[in-house]
Amino acid sequence: MSNRRAVLAGLGGLGATSLAGCVTQGGGATAGLIAPARPGFVVPALAPLKMSADRITKITVCLRPFRAAGPRLDVERVGDKRVVHNYGHGGSGWSLSWGSSTIAAGKALEGGTREVAVIGCGALGLTSALLLQRAGAKVTIYAKERTPQTRSFRATGTWSPDSRVADADKVGPDFPALWEEMARTSYATYQTLLGLPGEPVSWSDRYTLFDGANEGHSHVEGAVRFAEYGGRLKDIVPSSRDLPAGAHPFPVGRVRHGVSMQFNVTELAHRLTSDFLAEGGKIVAMTFGTPADLARLKEPVVVNCTGYGARALWKDETIVPVRGQIAWLAPQPEVRYGLYYKHVSVLPRPDGIVVQYVGESDMWGYGVAEEQPDRAEAEGAVTTIARLFA
Repeated sequence: MSNRRAVLAGLGGLGATSLAGCVTQGGGATAGLIAPARPGFVVPALAPLKMSADRITKITVCLRPFRAAGPRLDVERVGDKRVVHNYGHGGSGWSLSWGSSTIAAGKALEGGTREVAVIGCGALGLTSALLLQRAGAKVTIYAKERTPQTRSFRATGTWSPDSRVADADKVGPDFPALWEEMARTSYATYQTLLGLPGEPVSWSDRYTLFDGANEGHSHVEGAVRFAEYGGRLKDIVPSSRDLPAGAHPFPVGRVRHGVSMQFNVTELAHRLTSDFLAEGGKIVAMTFGTPADLARLKEPVVVNCTGYGARALWKDETIVPVRGQIAWLAPQPEVRYGLYYKHVSVLPRPDGIVVQYVGESDMWGYGVAEEQPDRAEAEGAVTTIARLFA
């Protein structure tokens, strides 16, 4: 009896009658046998998010380097150095890093060069350095800051390969195919990092909530038509679907569910750095004021992965800052899902719950270079999500 109770308890009491066997009808012992119903699966309840301003541990701001023409991947001569550029990925730096860096590394190695300098220690710098090193090059990263101090470290950490990556009206005709190549290469590479200790890369459920007031983004006169290429990856990226009423706990009229890849940026950056150093790479602290400072380097080839910093270093006015702020709440290990509601995005990470107001239009933060945290914006975003769990 105790074993039976345990089984029923494990099924949440569902299908208890059906486990008792067949039921007879019409009075006969063998008449009208009804097959037992199959017990339903029990889905654990979603752990509630603890949304309150007193759980905010920090507020960070990142300036994403948007270029209307897309990431810069050309080659130029600076004195006696051949410079390969690899920057300007908007909000898609981590997502496109392996694909973009594969292209940059290939250009750097043209001509048989085997000594390469990488400038920058963010997402593009780390992946470029590792790929070059694994292709047989001797690589040194030169950077003012280690990864935890870079803007890459302040990224949301979600798979977003076409987030403000280009202006659809300003890209060349070959760019969509180039973007797809970068995205597919990165996606395949990140698959190899799934299931590792520390979960540098993982999957999480995502819920998009609609209540009639947030069905889309508002139009802004003169807005950039940011490129959207997600349809080119339909064969490899999981799709989403609407959930029927009663299949979710959220107090809204419509819920869409999907799964998405996410990055534990803290662990991912640590792993990439450790791998680079363990495989013979070096990281040297160095600050560059102008391209002429590259003359101090002994390497004949330089891969420039300075991200938003390239705007000042290279005097690249094509880079436009897109401000994004994150409120970090104390971690909740029991929460394994993200959600989007009323223009606020929430993502659970081992280092904290990421809460970000993304604005009512895609132009939110566009052209804003202010990196001072806005406490009111952070608390407003937290309050918006808190209403779901009141």
